[in-house]
Amino acid sequence: MFTLEDGKIAVRMARANIERKLGAKDVIIPKPPESFDSESGVFVTLNTYPSHQLRGCIGYSEPVMPLKNAILDASISSAMRDPRFPPVTLKEMASIVVEVTLLTPPEDIRFENPEDLKDKVIVGKHGLIARRSFMSGLLLPQVPVEWNWDVEEFLSHTCRKAGLDPNEWRTGKVHFQRFEGRVFGEISPRGEVSEVELK
Repeated sequence: MFTLEDGKIAVRMARANIERKLGAKDVIIPKPPESFDSESGVFVTLNTYPSHQLRGCIGYSEPVMPLKNAILDASISSAMRDPRFPPVTLKEMASIVVEVTLLTPPEDIRFENPEDLKDKVIVGKHGLIARRSFMSGLLLPQVPVEWNWDVEEFLSHTCRKAGLDPNEWRTGKVHFQRFEGRVFGEISPRGEVSEVELK
């Protein structure tokens, strides 16, 4: 889907875009490869370093714009528009690591019995979107791995993210989609970028 070099460029684009927006001088945004002209979903996540606490995370689950544009927009949103956190400052960026998740398009999970969902979601491979009526919530593939959740906990927390009862997935009335993603992140602030293995 994407190469390690793609991931490195995506992460460096995100950081440079944030720092330039925050007033850093002489920051150059790397030129994206031609493949980034294609539409793709992406999330940009900011974590504190070295404690690795979430500092911002916003993106696009659907391929609604060219990937190069989505990275630039999501990076600014994660730094300045995540309603859970105050805007990031330029000084803070020295103690933040940037992570970019490049996504496949979401696909509907079809099931007859809600218990079948547990066989159609793989922790460490899939991200989830839960929808019911006007409520929706998304969790990236790395989230259940980081929290050591099993499939049932993953389904429950995705419902909770949508503002639903955690056990609502058992009713069969929640629409689920799954997607895959490759995660690339800085090892240290402004440092080397590697692929994050989801085990």
